[in-house]
Amino acid sequence: MGNELLSVEEKIVRLLKTVYDPEIPVNVYDLGLIYKVDVDDDNNVKVDMTLTAPNCPAADFIVEDIRMKIESIDEVKNVDVQLVFEPEWDKDMMSEEAKLELGFL
Repeated sequence: MGNELLSVEEKIVRLLKTVYDPEIPVNVYDLGLIYKVDVDDDNNVKVDMTLTAPNCPAADFIVEDIRMKIESIDEVKNVDVQLVFEPEWDKDMMSEEAKLELGFL
């Protein structure tokens, strides 16, 4: 499938799968840290995400990496990344691939 045929949402998910916490060898999407991605009719994007721990030392790096990557999509106008801590993240939110990679399966 050519890149031009992907929806904005599909492009966002592809890019989210390239963002890693420097301490964990699994991307933020498969870790289950992305709670919501909303794209409005004007291609403004709002992302609600969490962290594995509220005091994560890489939080600013991760949030900025997500914002910059989503902004790199031509169709996207604005990006708002919000850190939320409800519901609290737990390992059950991870994809099967992430659980396997981290030895939880």
